[in-house]
Amino acid sequence: MSLILYLLIALIALSVLVFFHELGHFTVARLMGVRIERFSIGFGKVLARRHCCGTEWAFSALPLGGYVKMKGQDDSDPLATSHDPDSYGGKKPWQRILILLAGPAANILLAFFIYLYIALAGAPLIAAHDYLPPVVGQVAPKTPAADAGLRPGDRILSVDGVPVRYWYQISEAIQEHPDPVTLTIRRGDHTIHLTLRTKVVEGSNEFRQKIHRRIIGISPEVTPGTVIRFSPSEALFYAGRETLKASSLIVRGIAKMSTGEVGTENVGGPLTIFDVMMKFAQAGFIYLLFITALISVNLGILNLLPIPALDGGHILFNLYEIFTRQAPSEAVYYRLTVLGWVLLGGLMFLGLYNDIHRIWGGTHG
Repeated sequence: MSLILYLLIALIALSVLVFFHELGHFTVARLMGVRIERFSIGFGKVLARRHCCGTEWAFSALPLGGYVKMKGQDDSDPLATSHDPDSYGGKKPWQRILILLAGPAANILLAFFIYLYIALAGAPLIAAHDYLPPVVGQVAPKTPAADAGLRPGDRILSVDGVPVRYWYQISEAIQEHPDPVTLTIRRGDHTIHLTLRTKVVEGSNEFRQKIHRRIIGISPEVTPGTVIRFSPSEALFYAGRETLKASSLIVRGIAKMSTGEVGTENVGGPLTIFDVMMKFAQAGFIYLLFITALISVNLGILNLLPIPALDGGHILFNLYEIFTRQAPSEAVYYRLTVLGWVLLGGLMFLGLYNDIHRIWGGTHG
């Protein structure tokens, strides 16, 4: 397939994520009795429209996601509010918070179901490496595992009495338990107990920070084209854990960036997103679904940032109103909203700058 087709696929996938985000807002707003003036697929000039159930349903020129326009709420004009009973501004603060939370929640819920589908369809190695069975594939020489007599084909049943079902649980148990650790393994028809001391090595985490971790010197049994199958209950566990893991990753990344532990050069913009999605699309449909789920979680979490132009900022305004029993003044609300748009624009510019720098560096480096 051509590059343009993969770009189109990535564009559609990203649009679907934004569409579900807005669908979350739409659904809860309607449940709260808020009139939705327009639900648009795409942005910019409206190309086609139809009125139904009190809402204008539209297709717009730029097919990058969509938006819902609630009565009495307009981010482009912060002061254009309405307090009619069927307007956003006419609802109680806790109701508005639920409407605002519904968009990010829809993205996170969508990611969960994508992960669930991947698990039930058969997950490729990149999507489920952690869930390989705890069977030793290789034993590195001159390591604690080699010295203790561990062999390829050994199945690790427990670490210090903690049962092991998936490969990732071996590393977790080794990090959590003090030396020495005792492995219970199955070798053929025999159950064997091996006690060994771990080895501390230097590595890097998801944020490219140097860390020290304990290892024993083994790797899992993997064959080319490995596909990991899950039972329905295992698939639910996989979907829940992957959704939480993706959420934790973005939250920790934001926290580390805000404290300076991680540099701003790690901020990616639209070019990086499209580049990654196109590469995964080329690998296959399941791979595209995997990266789409990860981006969906990112979209949900990032929208909860306390920036006035985002859902998180509006949630803060409503929390302020709950605790002080009065809404922020129009002047404060307007200034903070404009500031939010400036901050959001700055982040987008930074991401785009980093994208261009990476492309330039990759071309001329």
